[in-house]
Amino acid sequence: MAETSGDITLKDFQRLVNEWIDTVGHGYYAPLTNMAILTEEVGEVARIMAREYGEQTWREGAPRPDLGDELADILWVVAALANQTGTDLTAAVGRNIEKKTVRDTARHRDNPKKTDKKY
Repeated sequence: MAETSGDITLKDFQRLVNEWIDTVGHGYYAPLTNMAILTEEVGEVARIMAREYGEQTWREGAPRPDLGDELADILWVVAALANQTGTDLTAAVGRNIEKKTVRDTARHRDNPKKTDKKY
């Protein structure tokens, strides 16, 4: 396996995920299976967020999952889906930021509902 310490680009991440899936994982799941796995991982993040930042509470003695690890699971499955569909995430993220910048420059600046509250 390739070195994973230090900063990593999206392109590197896609390559590392592909390498891991091809060797350790012994191949990709079907894209629809990966979509279901992505939904499961997002649910795990939602559960943490509801309990840490929302009104729900953890059951006494329940283990506290690591939010960073769960977010990384989401990124992993997104990279796998990108690999399976031939999507270059670096290019896609660049286009997406440009789209949002053009579309939303005034929208968010002038939004009276938006607060400066930092969580």
